[in-house]
Amino acid sequence: MKLKLKTIFFFVALLSAAITSNAQINTGDLYQGMSRTIPNGRIVLPYGLSVTYEKTVHLIFPSQIRYVDLGSSNIIAGKAEDADNVLRVKAAVRDFETETNLSVICNDGSFFSFNVKYAEEPERLNIEMQDFLHSGTNNLPTNKADIYFKELGNESPVLVKLIMKTIWQNDRREINHIGSKKFGLQFLLRGLYSNNGLLYFHTLIKNQNQMPYQVDFITFKVVDKKVAKRTAIQEQVLQPLRSFNEVTRIGGYQTQRSVFVLEQFTLPDDKQLEVTLFEQNGGRHQTFIVENEDLIRAKDIDNLKLKF
Repeated sequence: MKLKLKTIFFFVALLSAAITSNAQINTGDLYQGMSRTIPNGRIVLPYGLSVTYEKTVHLIFPSQIRYVDLGSSNIIAGKAEDADNVLRVKAAVRDFETETNLSVICNDGSFFSFNVKYAEEPERLNIEMQDFLHSGTNNLPTNKADIYFKELGNESPVLVKLIMKTIWQNDRREINHIGSKKFGLQFLLRGLYSNNGLLYFHTLIKNQNQMPYQVDFITFKVVDKKVAKRTAIQEQVLQPLRSFNEVTRIGGYQTQRSVFVLEQFTLPDDKQLEVTLFEQNGGRHQTFIVENEDLIRAKDIDNLKLKF
């Protein structure tokens, strides 16, 4: 009797171990060595996406696409021409059976993940991915991740976008002495802010003419204050790292504002920052000058109430 009970307990133990092992395999919790399960709060939940061979699915993201990874060669993807925030996706193989995945990182630091399967007739061909800064909610979405880019240093791209949006929405005039006014146009610096190694320039363009103003580009250049005759002009062009509401056209009697982000810098005594607005196919260019004393007086962004 004792032998039979031992035999029964032995088989029960084997069955329990088999059930436990099978559960671990199904949940992905079976690992060699010391490890622990990834908690749900750390997981970026993927979206379900259906693709087909004869049609193209377009994914519209909240900002410029920075990185794309395809799980297999069963699907192909590429950015649309002249639209860096639109991704085209379709099946490269007819009727593929194994589900694959797609991952996208955007310039604002947002991360999107998709589980992709084949469908003869996908229900959704044009999909707009939500930008949480314009969603009307203070809750960060599951696609918000701490993704950092080299050019922004230690600052999160999501926070940079949030700061630019807040500066633009507040529309405070912190600076009254920097600007250019001619040809019936005004190009002004309304505010200058600093945070975590970055400078934020809040600019305004006011068109006081009936004729629209077409913006070609805006330059930020460090130049010599005084240039002697027969002396080569020394200048350094600074490239904005990010921009918010960068406009290309100001209609007649209209006003537009933008925010530009540059890496933090200071100027020696013999240098100044020259910010120039160039008109496309025209000569109504505008330039204002920023001195080093203006840069070091940049307002701390901590004084702003950030708005989601």
